[in-house]
Amino acid sequence: MTTDIRLAFAHPEERAEATAGADPRDRISLRDHVVEVEIGAFQTERGKTQRVCFNIVVEVRPHPAPIEDDVDRILSYDRITEAIAAELAAERLNLLETLAARIAERILAEPQAMRVFVRIEKLDRGPGALGVEIVRSRAEAPMQAAAGDGSLADLQPIVVCLDNAAIAAPDLSQRLDALLGRGRPLVLTVGLPAEALPQVEPRAVQRRIDLLGIEQNAWRLAARDGRCLVVGSRTEIDWALRNGRMIVWAPSKLVLDAVDGPKASARDGVALALWLAETLAADRLLVMGEGRAPAGSRIAVEHLNS
Repeated sequence: MTTDIRLAFAHPEERAEATAGADPRDRISLRDHVVEVEIGAFQTERGKTQRVCFNIVVEVRPHPAPIEDDVDRILSYDRITEAIAAELAAERLNLLETLAARIAERILAEPQAMRVFVRIEKLDRGPGALGVEIVRSRAEAPMQAAAGDGSLADLQPIVVCLDNAAIAAPDLSQRLDALLGRGRPLVLTVGLPAEALPQVEPRAVQRRIDLLGIEQNAWRLAARDGRCLVVGSRTEIDWALRNGRMIVWAPSKLVLDAVDGPKASARDGVALALWLAETLAADRLLVMGEGRAPAGSRIAVEHLNS
């Protein structure tokens, strides 16, 4: 077996050592960290957990001062396992590639982390381990906007829930102009359309039908004002907020992929809007028209006339 092939299947620790520069860095590693998680693009992988194994190596910049046995002066192993746990908790994912990239990005946000090797393997999908491995370095990581210059942290949106009367209102564009005048990005949400949807017995199937009905209504709203951009994923939402776009939320992906999704029925458009507002840490939720927000919200709620 050639060196290249051997290294392809070697532990990331060996890969890191083999590709180190003339001035190699210190490394910390996590080996064979197994977590049970729901992940996968196939329908057979939904609703059940499987074992996923993580092997991670991080090259670190030495601390400029003596460590003096002080845990606060090193990159702790806990930061690696916390990065894994945080990304697993953020939402249900289809691809190991997505999970690996997000874990690597989170680890590289640590000041001492310079390069990270992430290997993730599914242990229960076949007779062997099926996985991916990526390498990311700080030099390759995209620049993050600093606070105060338009970063997402400074762009708390206003989430607006519109009923069907508000969607059909002849002065819809003027109403949106008034909302934009509040000086924050707008995320528009809608409920079910007025037309009856198919009714089926399995609750999970009915939930999908209802969510698709909401998405049809989202496109109806977008057709009434050309400034509206229909988006479904968190990545699309973040991009649109950073670029000053007015969003209409298509809820299926976020709701179905969420680890801790909304408990309310998809037929309760205001409750879904409130869940999204809390997920985005929105400035507030505005309810335009019929419907009342559930009590106990962490987000300020205003009710406007339809």
